[in-house]
Parts: sequence; structure tokens; C-alpha cells
Amino acid sequence: MTEVDINSLKQELNEIIKELNTPEIISDWEKFELLSKRKKKIENVVIKTEELEKIIKEEKESQLILDSETDPELVSLAESEIVILKEKKKEIEKGLNKFIAKLNDEEEEKKGSVIMEIRAGTGGDEASLFAEDLFRMYSRYAQNKNWKVKVLETSPAEVGGYKEIVFELKNGDVYSFMKNEGGVHRVQRVPETEKQGRIHTSTVSVAVLIKPQKGKLKINPADLRIDTYKSSGPGGQNVNKRETAVRITHLPTNTVAASQNERSLAQNKENAFSILEAKIMEKMEEENRSKIEKERKEQVGKADRSEKVRTYNFLQDRVTDHRVQKNWHNMESILNGNIDSIIESLQ
Repeated sequence: MTEVDINSLKQELNEIIKELNTPEIISDWEKFELLSKRKKKIENVVIKTEELEKIIKEEKESQLILDSETDPELVSLAESEIVILKEKKKEIEKGLNKFIAKLNDEEEEKKGSVIMEIRAGTGGDEASLFAEDLFRMYSRYAQNKNWKVKVLETSPAEVGGYKEIVFELKNGDVYSFMKNEGGVHRVQRVPETEKQGRIHTSTVSVAVLIKPQKGKLKINPADLRIDTYKSSGPGGQNVNKRETAVRITHLPTNTVAASQNERSLAQNKENAFSILEAKIMEKMEEENRSKIEKERKEQVGKADRSEKVRTYNFLQDRVTDHRVQKNWHNMESILNGNIDSIIESLQ
């Protein structure tokens, strides 16, 4: 079991409770939120530790009875009690270790909404069609988790599917589940239009961007260039007479985000700004990682987009995640959002 200084944690907890009751903290919402999260983490560890101490005490008492008692019935009862207590102890230790691991886990601070970007790569029409398959997979997984899905931007392909689709997942601990989905997803299948029955290989890239909380990222309006244009559908034809589509460029970083899905200019502007914030945050994190790990050959923390992370082989009804070297079967079920076992393996 992971060791922790419970007395220090109790002292920290008391200090946090005192600080949370001060008027200054109550008026500082951001700090209040951070302290509240820390308080909850410590409380979880303290409560589980106390549960464990109680079980250990009961186990010792049962062992004393077993060592000193000669009555067969009492001995049998003590033995049964020890077996039960040992199982309870294992469960409590398991839970305690999870809470201890979360105490100083920076990833925990990234809980919240994410913006996902699915983009067709190599493979032409097949890549666009598979981009739609992945969007359906993630959407249905989100529904299973009771998350909310909001499409922010789409670029439909002429044959169906998407050249690109950007969407937000929110209302839950989304990041901790989706953080490992970034990278290149490869699909191997026979297209419906393929008369020779040849297997076609195409790729789709997935990016998982943390949506910054309000106030976390400061963007100077003077650094933005906002362009409006008419929304377009497959093939490039205009679908609106008015200019409701928006493209925002952050000039210092040359980051671009666009939205044309909504009917109103204001809503598209809001969507585009959400995408822009997430992209800028991603760039900042990548720069930080590069500074910290410039001497390492491989990027740590997120899958590089050029790296193949997963293969979907339709002929063999098999999904392979190359990072954990594991296979799953029943492609139809997986593409309908039943990806819990894959997500858990990556976590």
C-alpha cells in the first residue's frame, strides 16, 4: 500500500478549512474552487485511512480470540471473521491507493470539458467516411456517460462523412477518460465501391484539446482578426445568403479557428472562440512540454499526431491499440460507443 503522512494531511485539511471560511477567499472564486478541490481530495484519504485503521483493529481483536480461545465454535467464528475482514481490508486499501494517487495528480486539475477535432487523413473518401464513424463512436460513448455533445464546426465531404468535425464534450470528468484518444487512427476495410474486394487503408487524426475554464486564459481582443463569410456545404456551394460563418485568427500565435454550423453570426463567433482558446492552450502546453523534455527523443504526455495509436481492422473484426498492445473484437459494438474496456486499458 502507498505510504502517506496522515498527520500532515490532517494539519493541511484544518488549515484549508480555516482559509475557506475567510471573507477574502469567499470573494476569490478561483482560489475558493482550488482549495475546495484540495479539501475534498484530503478528506477522501483521511476517511479511507480511518476506515482502514478500524478494520486493522478488528482484525487484531479477532486474531487474539483465535490465539487464546479453545472453544471450537468461537474459533470457527473468529476464523470466518478474519477472512471477511481481510477482504474488506483489501478493498479499502485499493480505494485508499486511488485517493492517494489523486492527491498530487496534476491531470486531476484538468477535469472538465474537452474539444475534440477529428480530421480525415490519407485515404480519400474512405478517410472521410471513417471520420464520421469515429464521431458516432465518441458521441454514443458520451451519451453512455451522460455527457453533453455540442458540434462546433463541420466540413462535410462530397461522398458523405467529414473532412473535419470539431465538437465539445462536457458535463462530466471528460478529460480523464478522453485524454488518450489523441493520435492517428488507422482503418483497414474493403470500401463499398471496391469491386475487386481489395483492402483499403486510410487514416484519421484525432486531437483532444482541453477547453480552458473562464478566466484561465487571457486573450487581448486587439490580437484577434475576425473575418465573416457565407457558410458553405459539400463541394463549396454557399448555403446561406448572409455572412454568418466566422473565422478568428490569433495574430501572435497565428492560430486559426472557424465555425459555420449555426444560423447566427453571434453563435458561430462563440463556437469559433471556444475552439481558438482550446488550440492556444494546446500550443502553450506543447511549448512547455518541449522546454521540459527537449533532451528526450519521444514526446511524453500526449500521443504525437503523426504517431499511429490504433488500428480498426474490419476484415478481422479487430481493434488494436498499439500503445498497450491489446486487441478487442466486435467492431460494430465498438463503433456504437462501447469502448469502456479500451479507455480503461489506456487509463
